[in-house]
Amino acid sequence: MTMTLGDFARKHKELFWSTKAYDQLDERVVVEAVLNYGRWETIEELMTLLGIKRVAAVFYEWSRPELRRTNFFPKTALYFSRYFNKYA
Repeated sequence: MTMTLGDFARKHKELFWSTKAYDQLDERVVVEAVLNYGRWETIEELMTLLGIKRVAAVFYEWSRPELRRTNFFPKTALYFSRYFNKYA
């Protein structure tokens, strides 16, 4: 059986403490929480589930400089912009 995004969030509920509606979490919210707060193993698991190109696309969509506000920590944004430029 394939893991859904809701199953993934349920498995890592420490990252989604503000909700119990795991199946209704938006992909962007999951990517943002995992990249900001997740351990490397959790990040790898998310990339396996969604694919590195999809995680990178969500990251780039929500970390563009022209956005007035981004929820990625500055160090997280810098690291993953370089990481995805190299590997995605």
